[in-house]
Amino acid sequence: MIGRKAEQDELMRMYESNESEFVAIYGRRRVGKTYLVRETFDGQFTFQHSGLAKGGMKRQLANFAVSLKSFGLSGHGTPKNWDEAFVMLREVIAASEFQRKVVFIDEMPWLDTPRSNFVSALEGFWNGWASARKDVLLIVCGSAASWIAKKLFRNRGGLHNRVTCRICLNPFTLCECESLVRERGLVMSRAEIAECYMAFGGIPYYWRYLDKRFSVAQNLDRMFFVDGAPLADEFVELYSSLFRNSALPRKIVKELAGRLSGMTRNDIARALGISASGVTAQM
Repeated sequence: MIGRKAEQDELMRMYESNESEFVAIYGRRRVGKTYLVRETFDGQFTFQHSGLAKGGMKRQLANFAVSLKSFGLSGHGTPKNWDEAFVMLREVIAASEFQRKVVFIDEMPWLDTPRSNFVSALEGFWNGWASARKDVLLIVCGSAASWIAKKLFRNRGGLHNRVTCRICLNPFTLCECESLVRERGLVMSRAEIAECYMAFGGIPYYWRYLDKRFSVAQNLDRMFFVDGAPLADEFVELYSSLFRNSALPRKIVKELAGRLSGMTRNDIARALGISASGVTAQM
């Protein structure tokens, strides 16, 4: 694995703890959160699940039930609510033969659909059961950093101060991107590496699309602009993963991109024909 040593060390420290630990990993989409956890624990999970990007409560619960069954739960149907779902998860954990019960829930913000009471059920699971066992390592991830901060870090209810480890996963540095290029056998000068870094930053997922048969310009064209380009819809998908209503944030970014200098909130509001307070209230 390129880089991420400090993050892996922190995860292993939590794994070797004598207490149950609650780890929250956050960072922008495609930065490598899932890869970090899977590589660190080599698939040795008591339970693993990932939320659906655009699923309502029923779909989320049905998908959660599929994950429960794949990790050994039997004799149960689809849970009717999240309280019931976490009771089922307790059964999976209790039956696990692993000494340390690693529970990995990826893209947790997507599970918290409107009126689902997901956070309340998570609170009951952690406070009422998991934290008392001393052998549970709960790892949650999310691309929506605002959700992680509001619902977990700044929670004023039962989850207040329950997260025992916070890991912010940042994009690769330019040096780490160079290491990634060399590891993949790409023949690129440092100037070309810097050019790619300016185009799509230190997001490992994007770098894997580089093909050594093509120049930087050709690679960028193939990645973003030709018919069927793998990242042609990335702008829309990225914002859709971060905001329930992504239309306004995308309009704001497009407006900013068309200006040579910055804009105030009032400037943005005038340009979009909305109230100044609406610029932030609608996001």
